Amino acid sequence: MLVKGVVIDKTLAHPQMPREIKDAKIAILTCPFEPPKPKNTVRLDIASEADYEALRKYERETFETMIKQVKDSGATLAICQWGFDDEATHLLYHHKLPAVRWVGGPEIELIAIATNGRIVPRFSELTPEKLGSAGIVRELAFGTGRDHYLCIENCPNTRAVTIFIRASNSTVIEETKRALHDAMCVVRNLVRDDKIVYGGGSAELACSIAVSKEADKIVGLEQYSFRAYSDALDAIPMALAQNSGYSPIDTVTQLKALQIEQNNSAIGVDGMNMGTNDMKSQGVIETLQAKKQQLSLATQVVRMILKIDDVRLPNDEQPSMFGM
Repeated sequence: MLVKGVVIDKTLAHPQMPREIKDAKIAILTCPFEPPKPKNTVRLDIASEADYEALRKYERETFETMIKQVKDSGATLAICQWGFDDEATHLLYHHKLPAVRWVGGPEIELIAIATNGRIVPRFSELTPEKLGSAGIVRELAFGTGRDHYLCIENCPNTRAVTIFIRASNSTVIEETKRALHDAMCVVRNLVRDDKIVYGGGSAELACSIAVSKEADKIVGLEQYSFRAYSDALDAIPMALAQNSGYSPIDTVTQLKALQIEQNNSAIGVDGMNMGTNDMKSQGVIETLQAKKQQLSLATQVVRMILKIDDVRLPNDEQPSMFGM
């Protein structure tokens, strides 16, 4: 599922807080809902019931002051990096202020970026200008275990999106993540350079024909390297033909003849059995930048291998360079 916003693995602190908040004003806090703790080591002795009631009253007033500061800023949702106890949760619900606790640091930063909000370290520094905003904040439940997630959607920063993946096991999830990553890399390459070539092995076939024609013009040993490079380019369309259930050699030979006859470099392997070998009509394309990178890397690997003079085995009896 594509969510135009941020998804976090958290729920609202109180089960009776509203599960959907529209036009939310979000206070992003890194300060806990709890009374301030002394910096040094102190000991608090409660000798009577009155002392306990005074402490409880102090904590309640502190919580209510914090909640009032959040509500006075105009916030309708509080997202806190730290936790808060049942007393604070009850008071937040009583004052109709939905809150989410124990949100991690990286997630806090993502929420701040998506909602155009500021991370606030102290309640006294909270102002309306530092609040983030979102069109809707809602809880979603998934699976048989009714797992709950918090979705912050329709954020001002429209570049913040989340792809939510669920599957039966981690292998399927990892494969889906890999496929999505590959797709986004293709889009990135198109943004960098919008030139394309047609797929289905048509680009390799066209390059193979061009290199072979160039080899015919060369007299000497260099023509063998040209012909070897031409044969290497045929490996990709042959593999595509084999995976599609065709005869690799016959298919590549026929496609080369068709490309030369029709002067159409978009003819490739019809792996989807669409009834046509024209990759342009099928809409099968690849980015030029990726194709250039593939050919360049393959060429560099071959050059590295050709530079190797000999291979030493672990148990060979050849003398070492020191004569030992």
